[in-house]
Amino acid sequence: MGRRTTVRLACFLSVFAALFVFLASTGRATAAQSQAIPAWLNAYVGDEDGKISLVVLQRAREFFLKKARAGDVRNPCYFAMDATRPSDLGNDQLGRRFYVICEADKSFRAIASGHGSGRNLKGYADFANGRRCAKNFGNALDSNLTTGGEYETAEEKTSFKGYYRTASGKDEAYVRSFIQFDGDGETSTARKRAIGGHPAQVLRGLCMKKMPDSPYAKDDGLVPVGKLVDYAGGRSNGCTSWSAADAKWLMPLIRENPTTLYVYPQSSDVQAVARAVKSRRSPAQQGLYWNASCLSEIGAPRFWPADELGPVIARYEVAHPTPEPKPLPLCKP
Repeated sequence: MGRRTTVRLACFLSVFAALFVFLASTGRATAAQSQAIPAWLNAYVGDEDGKISLVVLQRAREFFLKKARAGDVRNPCYFAMDATRPSDLGNDQLGRRFYVICEADKSFRAIASGHGSGRNLKGYADFANGRRCAKNFGNALDSNLTTGGEYETAEEKTSFKGYYRTASGKDEAYVRSFIQFDGDGETSTARKRAIGGHPAQVLRGLCMKKMPDSPYAKDDGLVPVGKLVDYAGGRSNGCTSWSAADAKWLMPLIRENPTTLYVYPQSSDVQAVARAVKSRRSPAQQGLYWNASCLSEIGAPRFWPADELGPVIARYEVAHPTPEPKPLPLCKP
């Protein structure tokens, strides 16, 4: 091969390599642009109440776009939750830490949602959470803990809970809806744990009342009757619970139209922040995120993996079997 041929070949390869690098970088730039947060949505990014912290939005949006491209979801809206934020801001004001984002119509809503209560198994393990801030997270069965990560909404289930007395003095049937969540990896226990979304309401002080004409009456004509209690902003068994008013408009959005939910923090986030706190370093200076108010209250978070906590719960329940449920008393006239 002559000298001129060699030079031409080298020039050609140099130009080709430069062109390849340019096209590759252009492709990456295009992909990055398609993932960029729109300006209207960026206005809602922040750490104050009613806004969404950047890392939470980025992960929720990335997960939604991935599932949408794959054809797994067609819903134009997606959900996110920041369980590091407080559920109660005081003065009867609830923290807004569950987010409904609909990019097609440029809408963003932040609402209240409960976190997992955890449990205090005296003599075995204490992984209970306070009402305001969550310290403990995990994915073990019967742990009542919030599990961060990726979920998809699934089928809706309804169940009759009993009757309650309305303000007008009428007995009204309470049929609660529940949206099942499915997950992968650390959230894969969602279905076994009956993790999903539902109104934050429960019937308390149940008794049995004779209502033979009720479609829910048993053979003896009795139905349960109680007081309807709203615990919005309180704790749940690990589900995302919403106020009755919010559930009324939110649940139809995903009825037979699944979407994605991203819950922050994941186990890696919990562990990284815990390490930073233990070493007396600021998590924020380490590029980590946790709500500052709650971090000051809880000290350091902890993630309880199922393979560690599950056996502890099992031993406790063997030693403390659940007593047989007692029949409900008859309602007083």
